[in-house]
Amino acid sequence: MKRFRHYNRKRAIVLACFGSVIEQQKYLDLEDKVKQTYPDCEVFTSFSSRMVIKLLKKKKKEVYKNLPQTLADVDMQGFKHVVIVSVNIYPTDEHEFLKKIVDGFKQFSMANLAITNAILTTSKNTTSFLTSLNEQISKDDTANLYIIHGTPKLNTIGIDSINYTSSLLEMIDKRNFTCSLEGAFPYFVVNNVIKEKIKEKGFKKVQIVPLLLVSGNHYIKDMTEIKEDLSDSFESFITPSLTQGENFNLLELAKTQEIILSNIKESFKMLGISHKTMTY
Repeated sequence: MKRFRHYNRKRAIVLACFGSVIEQQKYLDLEDKVKQTYPDCEVFTSFSSRMVIKLLKKKKKEVYKNLPQTLADVDMQGFKHVVIVSVNIYPTDEHEFLKKIVDGFKQFSMANLAITNAILTTSKNTTSFLTSLNEQISKDDTANLYIIHGTPKLNTIGIDSINYTSSLLEMIDKRNFTCSLEGAFPYFVVNNVIKEKIKEKGFKKVQIVPLLLVSGNHYIKDMTEIKEDLSDSFESFITPSLTQGENFNLLELAKTQEIILSNIKESFKMLGISHKTMTY
């Protein structure tokens, strides 16, 4: 087929991120990590939030593209094998949206396209990730309040991954409590119940653990409001960063990046492509 002769470049990786006006550099740092680990691949980063793309262009004069635009560029450059990386915590709304875009491109692109799992998709990765995180942040005399972003619709595909996160965290450690920002059991609806449960277990300190990829607007606004609300009853604080970054976030954690890089490797395998990577 004549059109296929134009696909003369080996392979590319596209990071499909939601984006952040404040924390876009963290996504670019991830891009650098992927480039170091897969030096034979061209790596692109896309943002799905049109608001983020517009504000970055307006406020910082930085130009980013969404996933359809980026895939069009990759296709035009003639890459034969393309892995799209779902840089999302859970396989819910945003992940499903990415899958639809990729499925659409498969209808007319001659390239081999594959999309990775979201970060916390498999029970193995989710269990390992959460138990490791809990061990790192826990203190003997302090309750852990894990804040999950959540999803507004209870029939959303992938919501079981969120429910498993909440159930596992509360099951593995008596210090753990969970709620959401805007999903099931939102904090400012269940906050009084949570406070009573924490008091019943005798804790006087509470650390807030934001299960957010980056420390953007939700971190700055919502976590601060939750901290202030808890301060009426407890000594409260937001979990300090576990990396060299200023604020706690999941994207910079070694375990998060390990899962992302492993997902890329698995996706290339699914495309039937042998892959040599650097050690990570």
